[in-house]
Amino acid sequence: MISSRLMNMLKTAVPILLGTAVYAFGLLYFIIPNQLMEGGVTGITVLLKYAFGLSPSITTLVLNIPLFIVGWKMLGGKQIIYTGIGIGSLTFFLWFFEVLIEKGWVQPFQTEHDYILASLYAGITLGAGLGLVFRFGGTTGGSDIIARILNRKFGWSMGQVILTLDVVIIGISLFFIPLEKILYTLVAVYIASKVIDFIQEGAYAARAFTIVSDHAETIAELITSEMDRGVTLIPAIGAYSKQGKHVVYCVVSRQEIRRLSGLVKSVDPRAFMVINDVHDVQGEGFREE
Repeated sequence: MISSRLMNMLKTAVPILLGTAVYAFGLLYFIIPNQLMEGGVTGITVLLKYAFGLSPSITTLVLNIPLFIVGWKMLGGKQIIYTGIGIGSLTFFLWFFEVLIEKGWVQPFQTEHDYILASLYAGITLGAGLGLVFRFGGTTGGSDIIARILNRKFGWSMGQVILTLDVVIIGISLFFIPLEKILYTLVAVYIASKVIDFIQEGAYAARAFTIVSDHAETIAELITSEMDRGVTLIPAIGAYSKQGKHVVYCVVSRQEIRRLSGLVKSVDPRAFMVINDVHDVQGEGFREE
């Protein structure tokens, strides 16, 4: 019988493998055939492909091995083990799709005019692949390892480090590909970032209501009876009045926003409401795992 520890590892590793497969496909099917770019260390492999015709699978492995070793020593094995899985699987799937393309079993999407379509699909596939990898705690190595090391050693922001590396690499690519392709690349990068956020934060988005009112108990009872939603009453003290009261906290689906607002205003038209985006809601009445 498979141990629970191994099962948990497989539940994490399999989505990372799937994510790197989708990412590798997008890179070889949409990005490289249309001479678009990508950021990070993967961007360097794409540049090396354009400049010298080097295989992306080989350069990905060669560039990531020293980074992985340094990261292992500085960040520890537990933090970087799934990065190793990501690097290994990305290398494999890049090689796999390279073979399929070379043998003519897969024909890349290449266009001379409709680059916006190539950018859209490149962004979707790259974002979907990376989103899966990131959601399950993995990375594809490269600039992520560099960012983690610099963050730990110097306290630099990981986001700023990654952004800086991407800007530098895409800037260097101007020597090899036209400016027009760089602009299309920015479209792909933007779409990829949105898809990554969508996958990481969850497909089910909701809204959280924080309601301050002198009629909090009445509002809570009405929400429970009319909408069948759970409500939490949080004890609070008004900073100006020094009066004790309750704050109502409730999470509802997007379709219920207008209804809940109407219920609150029917009880207290002067109620103070703060509505926040909520992602990946789990629990009774929402998605359950």
